[in-house]
Amino acid sequence: MIDSQSVKTSANAPATRGFTPLPHRWTVERTLGQLMFHRRLARDYEALPARSGAMIHLAMIDLMARRLTGESIPTWRGA
Repeated sequence: MIDSQSVKTSANAPATRGFTPLPHRWTVERTLGQLMFHRRLARDYEALPARSGAMIHLAMIDLMARRLTGESIPTWRGA
C-alpha cells in the first residue's frame, strides 16, 4: 500500500513547454541503466538477496573505476 506522504508530485511552471527532466530522477535512471550493462544484473539469477546486493556492489565498483580511469563502457552500437 502506498502512503500519500511517500509519493511526491511536481508541477511544471506554467510558462514551461515540453519535457523538462527532473535532475534527481535523471541521475537515478542513468545509474540503473549503467547497472544493466552487467549481464548478471539484467535478470534475477540470484537465489539469495545478499548475493544480489554483492553483485550490485561489484557493478558499482566497476562503474566507479571506469569513471576514475576515464575508460568508456564497451558497446556493440556503432561497431
